[in-house]
Amino acid sequence: MLYPWQKEDWQRLNALRERLPHALLIHGQQGIGKRDLALHFAQGLLCETPRPDGQPCGTCSACHWFSQGNHPDFSVVRPEAMEATDEVQTDESGKKKTPSKVIRMEQVRALIETVGIGTHRAGLRLVVVYPLDALQHEGANALLKTLEEPPPSTVFLLVTDRLDRVLPTILSRCRQFSVQRPTADAAMRWLSSQGVGDAEAQLALAGGSPLTALHAAEAEEQPMQRWLVSQLGAGAGFDALAAAEQVQKLPVPSVLGILQRWTYDLLSARLAATLGPRYFPREQAALARCAQATDAHRLQAFSTRLVGHRRSENHPLAARLVMEAVFLEYRQLFQ
Repeated sequence: MLYPWQKEDWQRLNALRERLPHALLIHGQQGIGKRDLALHFAQGLLCETPRPDGQPCGTCSACHWFSQGNHPDFSVVRPEAMEATDEVQTDESGKKKTPSKVIRMEQVRALIETVGIGTHRAGLRLVVVYPLDALQHEGANALLKTLEEPPPSTVFLLVTDRLDRVLPTILSRCRQFSVQRPTADAAMRWLSSQGVGDAEAQLALAGGSPLTALHAAEAEEQPMQRWLVSQLGAGAGFDALAAAEQVQKLPVPSVLGILQRWTYDLLSARLAATLGPRYFPREQAALARCAQATDAHRLQAFSTRLVGHRRSENHPLAARLVMEAVFLEYRQLFQ
């Protein structure tokens, strides 16, 4: 499927059909539909009777196989945690196994074996890998060898939110395709059509990513996110330990993302108050008050440390300890 804001992206993708690269690296902000765009493009390339604009017809045999997840010339590689399954996995001792959040080496080996075999329908073979930054170093090197000597008639669609986490050697073997971020109006209209109330505030919490905002609404995370924003406005009065206890059930990436956006608005309030907040316009008074209680050097240093925390956000040793440490760092900005 395509989202309303992806028409121009689709036109640019479809224009690549004439000289299709063997590896296309699709990147952009998290939560704007890059994965769905890649899957739709893969289906369009495999479709037997595509529409004039290159979109899949949805009715041919290839489209039916694709929608059912059993097209013989289509493979998708993603972490186990992203697999839509109700099956409970267990380890050798019979204990419940937590699904992996990274792409394991075994998955890469299986993919390499699959693409080493000729296509089943004498056409293209499509491989979608997402998120590419979930590849571990060993798996990334194994995939690199395949990208250096790609099998015939095989197209890799690699998707990532974090281009900075992709190996430079892989970047050099791919054609990069940047997906545009939707405008605020387009994102808010879509969120409203999905039944999300107060779309403007929810979109701000999600950093302008409509799919992230929708997921948070469905997971009922938004009230806790709004509470966290209200607490950050206390500045020196922020109770770091109490806040960590209160929001510990939120995903670490969600908490760090909110803190990053809040810090961005604090820096803006400190350096260019006339521009107004980008992410939290309703908190302008609290942001101005907090900005006056610290300085730009501290805020910039804290912003840099947040980037470091985000490198391990998907597998912290103890989520609550991470939140406590980051919240204590935030409170020290005002001391």
